[in-house]
Amino acid sequence: MSTRHLMFISMPGLRRRDLAHMPRLAALAGNGSTRDLVPSFPCVTSSVQANMLTGRGPQAHGIIGNGFFHRDRGEVEMWVGRNGLFECPQVWDDLKQRGITSAAWMTQNIRDAAADYIVTPEPIHHADGRMDLWCYSKPDGTYQRLLNDLGHFPLMNYWGPMTSIKSTEWIINAALWLVQRERPRFNFVYVPHLDYAAQKFGPNSAQHVAACAEADVQIGRLLDGMAALGVEADYLVVSEYALTDVSRVIYPNRVLRDAGLAVIEERDGREYLSLEKSGAFAVVDHQFAHVYVKERADIDAASGLFEGLPGIADVVFGEARAKLGVDHPRSGEVVVVCKPDTWLAYYWWHNDAKAPPYARTVDIHAKPGYDPVEMFIDMATKSIPLNAALVKGSHGAPAVSPDQFGVCIASQRLSVEDAPTLKDTDVRGLIDAMLI
Repeated sequence: MSTRHLMFISMPGLRRRDLAHMPRLAALAGNGSTRDLVPSFPCVTSSVQANMLTGRGPQAHGIIGNGFFHRDRGEVEMWVGRNGLFECPQVWDDLKQRGITSAAWMTQNIRDAAADYIVTPEPIHHADGRMDLWCYSKPDGTYQRLLNDLGHFPLMNYWGPMTSIKSTEWIINAALWLVQRERPRFNFVYVPHLDYAAQKFGPNSAQHVAACAEADVQIGRLLDGMAALGVEADYLVVSEYALTDVSRVIYPNRVLRDAGLAVIEERDGREYLSLEKSGAFAVVDHQFAHVYVKERADIDAASGLFEGLPGIADVVFGEARAKLGVDHPRSGEVVVVCKPDTWLAYYWWHNDAKAPPYARTVDIHAKPGYDPVEMFIDMATKSIPLNAALVKGSHGAPAVSPDQFGVCIASQRLSVEDAPTLKDTDVRGLIDAMLI
């Protein structure tokens, strides 16, 4: 059996055309194989990573988005983190049985997975609003060792208004640190940097081109670092999705509120969405939303509110959700999908003065949906502007055009040389083949 290592680099937002600005990655591609990668719906981080790590889709593994509504406890949870949500085996389980050690860096839904080494953000929140930087790690004490040698993971540069290459740089440093000491053969390395500029300024902006160049430097550092350690490695670089330019935003919870289905409660002059009392509400996630409808009799009414709405490409409910691959008990009774030039914001208020306090803060867990406007916070006032039109790039809608395809780059010739494109669910097989 080969003892070569496999560095699996997950780089959301990477497209084949971006290689023109990434000489180190282009050289890797030139010596190996490159294929367009078609992500499965929903084309968002948690779901696509799960597709790649299981070889199955959301209907099988249950990761229907970056978050969902827990019907049993009446709560929306975004960026769940727990590995126990998976409903089918993952690559970590198979590698464990094969005696192949593995490491996961910032992988979604990874806490308590079978990987031998895990590091993922888990900040400590205090009752007075303070937050301490920290990461969950496996084995216990791994993050403390990293902290002693590399300093804290720069969480403030990982998400929010201060996003920068520093978070990717730390991840690369940490991955090399672990390889030097423990030699895990399979390493999942998350490189998030291309996501930031593409959402803030658009995927075809000068800022995105600059981000490509910055990320390429870090890829080069990883390649050079592995060589310096004398570790023979293969590389598999995959993008989870490609972003599209957006010029329109829709607010599903306002639509449901105006129809009398979403119930709003006012406290101290602020408006809050009542999940308990609402007949229907939306958990938004980039370019799609799960709409949770309490009474079966209201499903037609809820879906009808979005059908034909400018910017909406598809509205499905019941068994029809199977055509999008999200016919799962965790899914909303209705699933709303945008056109590529549109995205969805979670706002339910019409008057910004009545927005709940957390709306103007970076708080990825309090909001019933993903909020990219957090990247535009005014640092002087520490307040988010509540102007969803600021967002210029998004993803999540079904990848039906080449502009929505990602890319898969392997340092060796793939077993699927004749395939013009690959699906994200094909990636699991590539991992297995490259670790023989």
